[in-house]
Amino acid sequence: MPATTRPLPHAALHRAWTLLTVLALLLLTTLTVRADEKVIRIGYQKYGTLVLLKGKGLLEKTLKPLGYAVQWAEFPSGPPLLEALNAGAIDFGSAGEAPPIFAQAASPNFVYVAAEPPAPRGEAILVPADSPVKSVADLKGRTVALNKGSNVHYLLVRALEQAGLPYDAIKTAFLAPADAGAAFARGAVDAWVIWDPYLASGERSTGARTLATGEGLAPNRQFYLSGRRFADTNRPVLDATIAAIGEIDAWAKDNTDAVAAELAPGVGIPAPILAVALKRQSYGVAPLDAAAIADQQRVADSFHALKLLPKPITVSDAVWKPGS
Repeated sequence: MPATTRPLPHAALHRAWTLLTVLALLLLTTLTVRADEKVIRIGYQKYGTLVLLKGKGLLEKTLKPLGYAVQWAEFPSGPPLLEALNAGAIDFGSAGEAPPIFAQAASPNFVYVAAEPPAPRGEAILVPADSPVKSVADLKGRTVALNKGSNVHYLLVRALEQAGLPYDAIKTAFLAPADAGAAFARGAVDAWVIWDPYLASGERSTGARTLATGEGLAPNRQFYLSGRRFADTNRPVLDATIAAIGEIDAWAKDNTDAVAAELAPGVGIPAPILAVALKRQSYGVAPLDAAAIADQQRVADSFHALKLLPKPITVSDAVWKPGS
């Protein structure tokens, strides 16, 4: 009999409240913008280059000569950030591989603007140290926790495929990182598919074993995305924003300990553990190349084949083509 899927309780309601909260925050911050200023509204997560960009105030300085102010809105993960982008609540943000795939199937209101290089060691499938599970094939019939529609969702799909297991051979528990980590720690799930820095934290706090990373399975790229209309009418602003991200990237690559210390209070993970995650991260933002587009298309095709994606999509249709 096919395995069942346990969805996160009230997930749809949570996403709705997240979007409403973002809209309210942006409405309030709009009141503080001068009448002669335009605005770029940026969605970010607690970990990554954008939160560093926010903390240093570099983008505000970069965009001021262009007459733009910056508004920031925090999101718990990529899927709600993409929902806000598609809804027009923000103009720019970043996410991993899977969220843009589902967002494109839902609404073509965003475009890929740039990407980081692959970072396959930054995501993994974990099992408890004393687990009888010794390989991905041993997950058959067992419960695996993950964040639905996130970058690790594709890692799980590829790992099962490589092991010769159908997707429905396991039971999935769709949980946010904090809930999944708690369930994993108390033994309520058999495995946890997770990304850094939660991966580094889980490894340290539970002594978990790694069944598989993204190496040879999933590239684990970070993408920078913008609203289609905003991108088409604000190229100088997007170019300046990507340049600022590149500047922060270059600094972060050579200053891992300083970055870890800066991020630790907001993420709630000790700096030494964050440093482990940062060393597995990739750096160097650039426009999407043919390899990145092809990798994303494979993600989309895999999800559609499993009927996780409601319709086929062509990723290249959502890649920003300035001036076209």
